[in-house]
Amino acid sequence: MPDATHTSHLALVVDEDAAARDRAEALLGETELDVVTCASGEAAVEVLRSRGGDVVLLLTKATLKGGVDGHRLATAACKLRPGVRVVLSTGTPETCRARLPDEAVCTRHPWLPLDVLVQDHAALLRSPWPGDPRSRPI
Repeated sequence: MPDATHTSHLALVVDEDAAARDRAEALLGETELDVVTCASGEAAVEVLRSRGGDVVLLLTKATLKGGVDGHRLATAACKLRPGVRVVLSTGTPETCRARLPDEAVCTRHPWLPLDVLVQDHAALLRSPWPGDPRSRPI
């Protein structure tokens, strides 16, 4: 019988490249997180508005097309869901920090599976299920 207090924790993966979304979904699907994927920043903002309380990890790339690029999405995510672990992949991680909220993390694009798993772990440590003994701030 499922725990009545359990809410699913989500990883939100945003990338225009379907293959990149599929790789992230396959990798994160092996963790404790459920995965939602979006092809645009605009779609991701809608997920954050509707299910933001469940999102603990946002994995996106900096160069999304449209009105909401990765930097804007990172900023929106931190406002809509304080405490979310935002990971932005970019070709220039050394310079991407200037345009991101302090709590966001930059990683090289394309991301490496180990980098994603480390961020998944950090997100779960920061936002565990109620009563989880791993609960502690990072």
